[in-house]
Amino acid sequence: MDARPGFDLKVSQESYLSTHDSAMHAILTVAIRDLGTGSEAAPEAAQVILVDCSGSMSVPPTKIEAARRATAAAIDTLREGAYFAIVAGNDDVVMTYPSVHMAKADAHTKAEAKAIAERLVASGGTTMSAWLTRARELLDEHPTAVRHALLLTDGKNQEGLQHLDHVLDECAGRFVCDARGIGSDWEPKELRRIVEVLRGHADAVRVNSELEADFQQITETVMGKVVPDVRIRVTLMPGTRLLFLKQVFPTELDLTEHHTVLDEHTVEFSTGSWGWQDSRDYQLCLAVDHEGRPQEEDIQVAVVELASVAAGTTDAQRCGAPSPIVVHWTDDLIRSSRVDPKVAHYTGQAEINRAVTAGCAAFDEGKLDEAAQEWGCAVKLAAESGNAEILRRMRRLVDISDAAEGKVTIKPGLQAGDLHSAAIGSNISTRSLASHAGTARESGPVGPDRTCAVCSRVSPGKATYCGECGQLLGEQNEPDGGQRR
Repeated sequence: MDARPGFDLKVSQESYLSTHDSAMHAILTVAIRDLGTGSEAAPEAAQVILVDCSGSMSVPPTKIEAARRATAAAIDTLREGAYFAIVAGNDDVVMTYPSVHMAKADAHTKAEAKAIAERLVASGGTTMSAWLTRARELLDEHPTAVRHALLLTDGKNQEGLQHLDHVLDECAGRFVCDARGIGSDWEPKELRRIVEVLRGHADAVRVNSELEADFQQITETVMGKVVPDVRIRVTLMPGTRLLFLKQVFPTELDLTEHHTVLDEHTVEFSTGSWGWQDSRDYQLCLAVDHEGRPQEEDIQVAVVELASVAAGTTDAQRCGAPSPIVVHWTDDLIRSSRVDPKVAHYTGQAEINRAVTAGCAAFDEGKLDEAAQEWGCAVKLAAESGNAEILRRMRRLVDISDAAEGKVTIKPGLQAGDLHSAAIGSNISTRSLASHAGTARESGPVGPDRTCAVCSRVSPGKATYCGECGQLLGEQNEPDGGQRR
């Protein structure tokens, strides 16, 4: 039965534009609505585990050992009846389990697969495009399933970027891919590129022993997906051009490049698979032409709507009411100078992403002053916006003397894993504090002063972050001052 969950679409924008402006920004908040009875069967799911088995995975051998354990953990987490396969990747691809087509998860196939995973051997080089091509071939056999690939690598792709991009173009919209980098010799930009096109999430494995729990959590999330794909359709009125569409929460992913043209006015963007608790924000930017348009009245310049692909089907059908994007040209400078709070917030999150990445690039080039400046900018913006995850990762790279002013000092002897963790995670965003109950802290009763667990500075009771070091107040810290990743 075609049981399609509902979706809510909310548009946040400041419609007033000066007659000298041409760019209209809007934030689209998309959330799944559970309209089911709770008795629906779980949708078909298919997952391919792509394990880097190049020679470098044995240096040190703890990497390939961690990959074996993590693969077994992912297999254990598969629900009964889910399709799965293990692919060992190096210069080529080897269908490790099963031998040809994907297996159906049950006690017997899981035991067989785990036994084979224990014997994964590292040799050869790294050609990720071949791995992704094999995943596409396997997952294409299950077109109505929630389709997912989980890629682990410890090295740089040994092919040209053009060939990898060609393969990604072939895979786009057909499955979601999450990627993990282990060790210190992989390239964050490559994994970011893969997950951007394939609508997934990339991260660093800082400690090999953590990979097992990570694979388990990823697979649990995949098994909880209920919609194979949700698409954002944008219909442009005459005089309007699309500049970009980006996912901006929970991570920043540029969706612009890979889209489907439905007709001369309408384009459609795949957002990947969705689970019951999912809620995401997207930033839409349009170029609007003022020539010949009236002033001081609302003008509809585009329409945004959603279409979902229900489990068990391959067709996308509209879900929810369409939402207009409106422009109101005015000579009122006060009105036209206003910026929608959500647009401003995500513009800041994009700047964090840029600053962390630029700092890492400067550090790699030995430009330490420039790196400190960029990382200080990232710390300042992260503290202002409440992006605790970015602050956690930055604390591994810098000592923060004043988060509010972005004053930092680069720590000596930085580890490659910490640099990779910051670079790969720089696109992690947070929703505006105004979107959460945190806004009530400013108007409600103020509690006792709060003492920072890191630097011992005392802050007012309404404070959320320490103004000295940027620590989230009330948070229990790990020994390294950060989260697991």
